[in-house]
Amino acid sequence: MKRALVTGAAGQIGTELVTTLRDALGDAAVLATDLREPGPRHPVLAGGPFRLLDCTDPTELGERIREHRPDVVFHLAALLSAVGESRPQDAYRVNLGGVMNVLEAAREEGFAVFTPSSIAAFGPGTPPDPTPQDTVQRPTTMYGVTKVAGELLCDYYHLKFGVDTRGVRYPGLISHTAPPGGGTTDWAVEIFWAAVRDGRYRCFLSHDVRLDMMYMPDAIRAALELMEADPRQLKHRNAFNITAMQVTPEQMARAIQERLPEFQMGYEVDPVRQAIAESWPRRLDDTAARDQWGWQPEYGLHETVDDMLTQVRTAEEAREPAPRVG
Repeated sequence: MKRALVTGAAGQIGTELVTTLRDALGDAAVLATDLREPGPRHPVLAGGPFRLLDCTDPTELGERIREHRPDVVFHLAALLSAVGESRPQDAYRVNLGGVMNVLEAAREEGFAVFTPSSIAAFGPGTPPDPTPQDTVQRPTTMYGVTKVAGELLCDYYHLKFGVDTRGVRYPGLISHTAPPGGGTTDWAVEIFWAAVRDGRYRCFLSHDVRLDMMYMPDAIRAALELMEADPRQLKHRNAFNITAMQVTPEQMARAIQERLPEFQMGYEVDPVRQAIAESWPRRLDDTAARDQWGWQPEYGLHETVDDMLTQVRTAEEAREPAPRVG
């Protein structure tokens, strides 16, 4: 990989991915794009190029591709699960239309594509613990429907046109760099900012909902390692299950209380996000990723809590903008 373009670059994954790619490839080699320009202090504006891009516009996408000439596009632009339920038509248009446009551009221009899928691609009929790599996928959210369809489109473009498509199914992601973006696992980010700032947090999921989670450094490393993997070893190529930890809100709160004894946790359950969480897997079987490209997580619950609290405290002390806790 020598040159990369990232869509949805100002989002939770994109913010850290752009920074990591620029460190590895050089600032000028990584074009960050998003539908709207982020605030002036946003990390994706520091050092390297940024351009506005609406991925649902194939003409605009083509212009950005021809300007930058990437050999890999990390297509991250999407509406997340909770937002997708409130705006299902927009989620269909953005999530599927964007993937289709990127794949068509890849067929014409010859670049590789990384497109993340999600645990949302599964549904209540899927075996939840562990969830196999290849299993029934009948999601009950528009976000999940678009992720399943996106997996199939990527497989199709690889089989039919030889496009080098690759992807992972991310679990819930925890990050200190960018604010949550309307997902069902946003609580696992909000809780740290609330703990440091206020000493208390009201969670929108019940105390005992156990979900697969991952700290963002592992998520970024997974994307990069998969794109660098020998394609001859990739039986699945797209939608590899990956996992790092399984955690409930109560377990996360207790881990924080071990470090901040005064922290208090309450609950105000959002029925929409609760229903989504209950339909998702509790633990993914990531054997295929481990066997085919050597996936191995580095952060468990306690390593994640230690680093998140350190990073959030540093940000607060520097008076950096913090995610709004809702």
